[in-house]
Amino acid sequence: MIAILSPAKTLDFETKLQFQNFTIPDFMEDSQELISQLKKYSADELSNLMSLSSSLSEQNVTRYQNWTSEFNLSNSRQALFCFKGGVYKGLDVDTFSNDDLLYSQKSLRIISGLHGILKPFDLIQPYRLEMGTKLVNKRGKNLYEFWNEKITESLNHCLENNSAKYLLNLASNEYFSSIKTKKINKKIIAIKFLDKKNDSYKTISFFAKKARGSMAAFVVKNKVKTLDQLKNFSGLGYSFDEMQSNLTSLVFIR
Repeated sequence: MIAILSPAKTLDFETKLQFQNFTIPDFMEDSQELISQLKKYSADELSNLMSLSSSLSEQNVTRYQNWTSEFNLSNSRQALFCFKGGVYKGLDVDTFSNDDLLYSQKSLRIISGLHGILKPFDLIQPYRLEMGTKLVNKRGKNLYEFWNEKITESLNHCLENNSAKYLLNLASNEYFSSIKTKKINKKIIAIKFLDKKNDSYKTISFFAKKARGSMAAFVVKNKVKTLDQLKNFSGLGYSFDEMQSNLTSLVFIR
């Protein structure tokens, strides 16, 4: 199976890495088109577009101005090691063996507002561009229209190349919505993580994010290929709930 993740707002370009393998994102010309447009924004305009504080706006104006299409290990780093935040705390890539890292390159994909879709070893430079940003562009009124079917086509290609039967949705609704689900050639499996609160089970975003990352790590480390294997996930104290699950949605409770 192929598992999809959302990116994170928090980035780490400071921690020294020993891992030298890298690839280049597939849609560099598209990313360059977006960056060329974003370079025209002032800090105030960017603040209004993305609802950012003045300091974050200034930071991202600098990021866009410094962005270059020449990606290398001196100005970029692999996406898998860049993203931080809840999902990536759960993923805990520091615990991956070299074999796990190589397997993740085949089995994980990260949806990105700037890059469309990223493989774990794809180099990225510092950026912020959430998929939900209403950036009017030459292709439409937002990033969903900008990427159109490219993300879907890329995922279909990945599923086919890896002989995968399932697309495992571990992404947020904002990023999953970039996929034309009716055109995905394999079965999509949704995952829900529910926590007990006041005698009922609810999705608590803070916990669900970390759980999605933990399940992605479980898929990688155990080379999960079937739904029966996936149901054995018990990370962070969650367990499979057959009563609330169905053929296309698996529920885990805690």
